[in-house]
Amino acid sequence: MGKSFELPQEATVGASPEEVWAAIATGPGIDSWYMGRNQVADGVVRTAFGQYTPESTVTTSEPPARFAHTSPTAEDGRFVAFEFLVEGREQGSTTLRMVTSGFLPGDDWETEFEAMSRGLEMFFATLVAYLTHFSGRTATPVTEFGPHVADWPRAWAVLYGELDIPDHPKPGDPVRFTPAGLAPIEGVVYFANAQTLGVRTPDAIYRFLQGLGGSMVAAHHLFTGTGDQGPAWHAWLDRVFSE
Repeated sequence: MGKSFELPQEATVGASPEEVWAAIATGPGIDSWYMGRNQVADGVVRTAFGQYTPESTVTTSEPPARFAHTSPTAEDGRFVAFEFLVEGREQGSTTLRMVTSGFLPGDDWETEFEAMSRGLEMFFATLVAYLTHFSGRTATPVTEFGPHVADWPRAWAVLYGELDIPDHPKPGDPVRFTPAGLAPIEGVVYFANAQTLGVRTPDAIYRFLQGLGGSMVAAHHLFTGTGDQGPAWHAWLDRVFSE
C-alpha cells in the first residue's frame, strides 16, 4: 500500500521571469530558499544537507518558462518530482506555479505525507519571500539538526518562548531574540504552520522545521557575510531542545 500525490502551489511575485528562473534552476538560486547546498549541472540537481545527498534528474529545462526534475524511482516505487511553471505578467511581475508529485510507499505513508506537505508549504513560502525581498541576491545556507525531540508540542512551545512570540504565530508577528554566540535577530514571522516557522529579517531568512527524523532543524539563509554560523546554531539547538 502507498499513496500517489500531487501538491500544486501558486503565487504572483514582483520579480521578472528571468529572476525566477535563476532562483529555481541554478545552484546559488536554490541555495537561497530551499535546503542545504545545491548544484545544477550535467542534467542533475544535487542537494547536500547533513548526511543526506539526494540527486534529481532534470526532465525539462525551457528557460525561463519551465523547469522540472525528478528523483530516481526506488525499488518500492518511491519518487518525488518537482515542476516549476513561470509566466510573466504586467509591470514586471511573474506568476510561479510549483507542482510536487510522487509516490510514498508503505502503510505508514500518512506521517511522511503530512511532514512533506507542511515542509513544502514552508519551502514555497520561502521561495516567494526570497523573490519578493531578496531577488538577485545569493544566500549562504545554514542547515543544522538538533537533538531528538520526544514531545513536539512542548518543543514548539519552547521555541516560541525563545523567540518571544505567541503560541500560535502568524505572518507579521515581530520576532526579537539573541541566540548565544550570535548577533541579535530582529524581524517578522513570514510563515508558520503546525510543523514549521519562518522569520525574515532585512538580511536573512531563519527557519525551524520539525524534521521527519525526529529533531528540530534550523534551515537558514544568510544574505550577508557573517562567517560560519553552523556551529553556533548547532550549540543553540542542543541547549534549547535537550530534554
